Amino acid sequence: MDLVIVSCFFIGMILIGALSYRRIKGTESFFVADRKGSSLLITGSLTATIVGGSSTIGMAGLGFEKGLVGAWWLLVGVVGLLVLAFLFAKRVRRYSLYTLPELLGDQYGSGVKLVASVIICVAWLGIIAGQMVAAGKILDVLIPGCLDLMILLSAAVFITYTLLGGQYSILRTDTAQSAILLLGIFICLHLSIGKAGGLESLRLSLDSSYFSFPTNTRGDWTYVVTLLFMVGSAYVVGPDIYSRLFCARNEEVAKNSVAITALIMIPLAFSITLIGMSAKVIAPGISPEGAFPAVVREVLPMGVSALVIAGLLSAVMSSADTLLLTTSTIISADIIKPSLKGDIKDEHLLFISRAFIVLIGLLSLGIALKLKGVIRALLLGYTIYSSGLVLPVIFGFYGKRLRLHPSGAMAAVIGGGGVAIFGKWMGYPHCGLVGMGLSGILLFLVSWIVRFLKRRHGR
Repeated sequence: MDLVIVSCFFIGMILIGALSYRRIKGTESFFVADRKGSSLLITGSLTATIVGGSSTIGMAGLGFEKGLVGAWWLLVGVVGLLVLAFLFAKRVRRYSLYTLPELLGDQYGSGVKLVASVIICVAWLGIIAGQMVAAGKILDVLIPGCLDLMILLSAAVFITYTLLGGQYSILRTDTAQSAILLLGIFICLHLSIGKAGGLESLRLSLDSSYFSFPTNTRGDWTYVVTLLFMVGSAYVVGPDIYSRLFCARNEEVAKNSVAITALIMIPLAFSITLIGMSAKVIAPGISPEGAFPAVVREVLPMGVSALVIAGLLSAVMSSADTLLLTTSTIISADIIKPSLKGDIKDEHLLFISRAFIVLIGLLSLGIALKLKGVIRALLLGYTIYSSGLVLPVIFGFYGKRLRLHPSGAMAAVIGGGGVAIFGKWMGYPHCGLVGMGLSGILLFLVSWIVRFLKRRHGR
């Protein structure tokens, strides 16, 4: 029965993609759904996109391993979303662009736009891979011992419906997936705590530090601050999130949708963490990232388990499809199109974007099959991205007032992102924070030096 329900879920997602295919009139439809997104669709899509593999499989694993402080993985996102809602959401929508690198191009010029596009695409390969691994681990509950096959199957489904319907498909599948996701998580929370004997029994069964918040011995303030800068900042400046804002009907829809999504994230953060903590009592011998699948396997009755599995798959696939389309759009619109001489026909650009959806999906699949760790893959992507791009975008909104120069932005993107990539490669633990700090220093220092030299030479 569980297999039948999950199979119907997969078929339903592909059908939505097929039906959305007919609404695609050109790149405006494919990339931003003709900018007609309502508050319901934008909020639903943002919720489903944000609560991906990191916030289900990964964060339940953090709850299993660290206790309530594991909720910070998503709570730093709440902080980032509130900053975005009240300071930048209207500004972002006002640009009416397709991608974040286009916004950087408006702020600093085409050179920065190109470099940012490359860094985002490299970083997002790791994050898409993380979602694929999470989907595979969820499906592994149904057919244990076939993780590679399950990763491949889930990847094939979301690549297919993204390829067909683009942004129209994603907004609709994400909103449907949000409803399934929320229902599945809260059912799982109720049943898992019940299986562990209730909240009081859970408190007695676990070490007291598991209930310590905002920090404990497994997650101190260094851990929280690192997450705030490396993960939380990606919610203030995120290609996937900005792609939703560009789809919004107007500026008010963009702002309100982000704020509502932030409020939804708060109970979800603690609910998913508590599920992981319950798994620590129910199945203490498993690996941390096996916590959520173990609860589904050990606690939920047939039929209900399929609903929860569908909810978890919704979370993962909705993040993966958005990231996949965002990366494809950046490559086709921000890298390929400017490099071609003359104007490119709309249908040709659409074909190129669809071709890259397949290629990016296959590359991410290769990374997923190699890493097989959700948080590991996601942190790789977030660290590279946040270190190089977050500060130039935020300060770029005030570029004229701060007297920033494209040379400073270029140095910030390359320097910050480069240090993060090198540090991750060498295994340095705080390379992300160092990279972000260097990015900020280079942004202002190089900008002011260039402007000083120009004034000195009378230019």
